[in-house]
Formats: sequence, structure tokens, C-alpha cells
Amino acid sequence: MRNYNKIIKLAFIFMTSLFILSACSDDYLNNSKIYAEDSESYFNSEADYYNALVGAYDPLQSTFVNVLMGEIASNNTLCGGESATDVPGYQQVDDMTHTPVNAQLQNLWSWMFGGVNRAAYIIEFQDKTDFVGKEVLIAEARFLRAYYNFELVKWFGDIPIKPEGRFVLGDEKSIPRSPKSDVYALIEQDLEYAVANLSYTAPQTGRATKGAAEALLGKVYLFQDKFSEASIILESVINNGGYVLESDYNTIFEFAGENGTGSVFEVQYTDIEGAGFGCLQCSEGNVAVGFQGVRGYEGDLFTSGFSFNVPTQEMVDQFEVGDTRKEVAILDIDAWAASTGAAFTIGYEHTGFFNRKYIPRKRSEDAAGDLNLTNPNNYRAIRYADVLLMAAEAFNRKATPDDEKAKIYLNKVRERAFGNSNNNITTTGTNLTAAIYKERRVELVGEGHHFFDLVRTGRGTQIAGFTSDKHEVFPIPLEEVQFSQGNWSQNQGY
Repeated sequence: MRNYNKIIKLAFIFMTSLFILSACSDDYLNNSKIYAEDSESYFNSEADYYNALVGAYDPLQSTFVNVLMGEIASNNTLCGGESATDVPGYQQVDDMTHTPVNAQLQNLWSWMFGGVNRAAYIIEFQDKTDFVGKEVLIAEARFLRAYYNFELVKWFGDIPIKPEGRFVLGDEKSIPRSPKSDVYALIEQDLEYAVANLSYTAPQTGRATKGAAEALLGKVYLFQDKFSEASIILESVINNGGYVLESDYNTIFEFAGENGTGSVFEVQYTDIEGAGFGCLQCSEGNVAVGFQGVRGYEGDLFTSGFSFNVPTQEMVDQFEVGDTRKEVAILDIDAWAASTGAAFTIGYEHTGFFNRKYIPRKRSEDAAGDLNLTNPNNYRAIRYADVLLMAAEAFNRKATPDDEKAKIYLNKVRERAFGNSNNNITTTGTNLTAAIYKERRVELVGEGHHFFDLVRTGRGTQIAGFTSDKHEVFPIPLEEVQFSQGNWSQNQGY
């Protein structure tokens, strides 16, 4: 049940990217009450807090751009599309020629800070009204602020933070970009609160849990090379979260597999509300799915799309013989067409491969708006397999390694992939580290993680065009630097 999708969309008002959101209402509760985020007359009841929380979850759907562009930035895929000028922002990121003038990076910055501000609104007024269970709502708000801030620090490095509450117009001129260490410290504080106040069972499908908060905290530790801390919190997820790897990898990315036993946190999407190219963030659907569909497709199972984010032959060759994940993750369109009679057209940078995890499936034709922009495929933001592989890395890379435990977690993932233990990894030390890195690449291909895995482990130069001491982060959008009137400096190299 997509409880957090049935939302009347907010009108996004951009007042710098630290914008003030005008209004929100919760269709799930059939509640037409509107609140203004710049008003201090709100938060007088539990329903007010709940409605604000729904609004804070909503920008998660805008993270489609983070996932799609994150994958394009890596060496897993080429940008694709119709031509070399199709969505220039994506093309530039793919070629590592991006500059501070990039519409897609501007969108990412704006939408994620919108999420920060919605969550911070609740945090700012957390003490205004008491009711039973309020600590759970506050914990979810702090989880969400951590989630959005983590996306921002991954992409842009040092960012402005405001622990006490919302950004308001004018803050961009007085609040500096905080060092990454301070940003991570705030993220950790938010997640520690969430861990302490959430349970492993969500109040509603799609809401954050203790397991999601622990897993995200483990990832945050891993990004800072805090391997001992990461090993402890990730093992808590493993031992206490109740998650189980789905026996069949093929089921994970189909509609029936949404919010399954291996789902730690999913971004919920639906096709009940449409969007247009003038307002992609207005879609309740996963916009990235349509972008990754096969251009001009006619045939079984799938529907057509815009042929972006096409896997390379080098990526496909990472799969070992007998690895059942290959056919699930990668659609070989020529082989598929030969076996099913499907037809398609060739787009820009055509490799013959598509991201099968997130290409559009056939469904009812009564969805609102452009069918390519309203695909209901959930994004599996944190999967249990990811937790196991992060734990394996943490145990392998901590000051006093425990390679035996690392191999247990790594091989759990591999045993599902191969259907047996014949392909288990037995090596140790740096060879085991390399095996874990490769396993993350093939297990999580198409899910937007690989670029950041390369950067955080010092392997960014594996990406064509990558320049060290520059491309580890992306440029602050030019408009933001200009709005700050010199308060925010540009990232090095841009």
C-alpha cells in the first residue's frame, strides 16, 4: 500500500534553492487542510505533525535524478538518450565536462534542500504540541533530514546546515558552507536519534524504521572510513532487523517484489498522478524508469522509453559465468528481440544493453499524465544485500580486520547469485577488499551507488575523464553562488 504517495503535490516556489514551500495537504487522510511552511501557526495537533511528515517524505520521489545521474556519472553506463544534446546536463556529467551551469545539478541541489527544509520544519517546532507517539514522528523527520543531507554531501561536499530548523530567505548570505565533517556529525546525530526512537516495524509501508536508520548510519560511517563503527551498527541490522535475502533475485525489481523481505528502505512511487516535462518533480511516478526504457520498443513485458543510462560491455563483462543476476540486471535487447520478436529503435550511444531493473513494464494504460513519467516502480534505496556487503567491507577494512566474518557476509550474497556455495570467496586482506568492491558493483549495478563507491575508496580515476581533486564532488550551481553574494565559494576545479 503506497501510503505516502497519495499526496496532493506542493507548488514548489524557488527562493534560491533554500526555498519556502507554499502548501501541502494529505490526500491519504482525505484532509484538505493546508499549512504554510512560513507560518508559525501550525503544529497544533497530531494531525498537523502527521501531514507535515507526509510532506517531508514527498521529496524522496525527486531522488530519481540522484539515482539516474549517479549511475550515468560512473563507469557502469553511458548517458544515451536521443542525441548528444538530449538533456545536456546528463551528457556533461557522463563525459565529466559538467560546470556550475547544469540544470540537472541545480535540480538535485534544489530538490534535496527542499527535503531538508520540510523535515527541518517539523524539527523546529517539535516541542510545540505534545501527543502520544510524537517521538516516532520526530525520529522520522530526523531520518529524512539525514537522508537528504547525506545526498547533498555526497554530491557537493561542504554544504550549509542549520541544525535548529528551517532555512529562510537571507540565510544563504550569512550561513556558510559547513565542512563535510560537520555535515556528517549532524547526520550522525539525526540518525542516532532515529535509531533510538524507531522500531524495526514501520507504522505504515514506506515509512522509516530502526533498521533503515541503522543501515543509513552504517553507510555514513563507511563514507568516513569509520569502519569499526560501521561494523557494529551494520551487524545490528543483520542480527536484529529481521531482514532476509529474497531467494529469487529476479523477484526483487518486479511490482510483486516491492517492500519485500530484503527491503530495508524503499522510495514509494505510484502512477496515480501525472507530471510533465515542465515539472518532473511533480510526478508521483519514478521518472528515471521511463528515461531508461528501450527507445521505440514494441513487444512483450516492457514498454518504450528514452534510452538513457545504457550499460557498457565492460560492465556486463563483470558478471561471472553462472551468476544469475546478469539476466535480471541487464537486458540484452538484441537477444531479447531475437527470442521474442520485439522491435525497437537505436538511440544515441547505443550499446545493446539496458538497465533491466528499472525499465518500464507493461501496465494499465489509465495512468495520469505522460506514461513515461508516471512509472510506479519503487526505488529500492537500501537493500539487505547492500547492508551485507557494507558489513563485509567494514569488517575487512577496520583497524583489526575480521576477514572470516567479512567473508560470511560477502558469501551470503554470492550464494544467492549462484545458487550454491561453489563460488564462495576464500581470499583475505586486500584481495578480499577487491572482491567486495567487485561484488558491490555487480549486485548493485543500475541502482546509483557505484560512482560514490569509486570516489569514497579512491578509485575515481577508473571513470573516463575523471580528474582527481576535482570530480570527487560536483560544482555548486552557479545561481546558488550568486545568490549567496560571495558567502559560498565554488568547489575546487570548477
